[in-house]
Amino acid sequence: MPAIVINKHDGHELDAVSDAVDDVNVLKAKIWDSQSEFDSTKDKTAFRQYETACDRVKNFYKEQHEKQTVAFNIKARMEFKSRKRARMGIWQAMEMLNTLVDDSDPDTELSQIEHLLQTAEAIRRDGKPEWMQVTGLIHDLGKLLHLFGSEGQWDVVGDTFIVGCAFSEKNIYPDTFAGNPDFSDAVYSTEYGIYEPNCGLDNVMVSWGHDEYLYHVVKDQSSLPEEALAMIRYHSFYPWHREGAYTHLMNDKDIPALEAVRAFNPYDLYSKSDEPCVAENLRPYYEGLIAKFFPSEIDW
Repeated sequence: MPAIVINKHDGHELDAVSDAVDDVNVLKAKIWDSQSEFDSTKDKTAFRQYETACDRVKNFYKEQHEKQTVAFNIKARMEFKSRKRARMGIWQAMEMLNTLVDDSDPDTELSQIEHLLQTAEAIRRDGKPEWMQVTGLIHDLGKLLHLFGSEGQWDVVGDTFIVGCAFSEKNIYPDTFAGNPDFSDAVYSTEYGIYEPNCGLDNVMVSWGHDEYLYHVVKDQSSLPEEALAMIRYHSFYPWHREGAYTHLMNDKDIPALEAVRAFNPYDLYSKSDEPCVAENLRPYYEGLIAKFFPSEIDW
């Protein structure tokens, strides 16, 4: 496995941007799954207000929206297939992600591993199946991409969207797409672009980031069900699962995927304010769970 140099400053910057993005989504969020019980008594207004995150988030999205082109997304997928970044188990990957930042979240002062455990524990308390608990545990492991040589923060975190067709007005800060070369492309700027009506989301390119990366890592190296893979792949795809964009590209397979992502979303957004989890106390339970769905090591 190649040596990985961990830059704490870069890690803090990534975490700060990721948190600010989450803050905006928390404040805009609706509870899609009525069976999500753990957050029923939370004061969702207690999270930082939209205005405090606005400048940082808007600057981040301007860069992301200008750089996430069709050409970049083809290149990112080719690079993913061309090399192995590491080989390790799921818990080891969680520990590696934890080295990226140290308690830099101003809302909770929680480490990355605690957020993953909080998400999993909230799902577990609601009596959801084991595969969903594991999904909550691993859903942000794609942020390891930042350690594996991402081009910046813009190709790791943030809301995702489809490239190769017109950028939806339902994306956050839609005006910032004007600086993207694809915005005025004769094909990419049309409603369907390079795609066919109702071709299905499996046949489009969702902007590259930690969701898409982790999906490609685990889809052939785990026994997770399709619903879990959808939760991983689309949990940042807010214009689709919250705002209703891109339905003209959906097929019948995408309907249960949408339901799954909407059911998962509250656990991702609102579990961050829960009490801290003690990783070593929970480790035996979750390592047993991981072993049901993953081999001891996988390629990253």
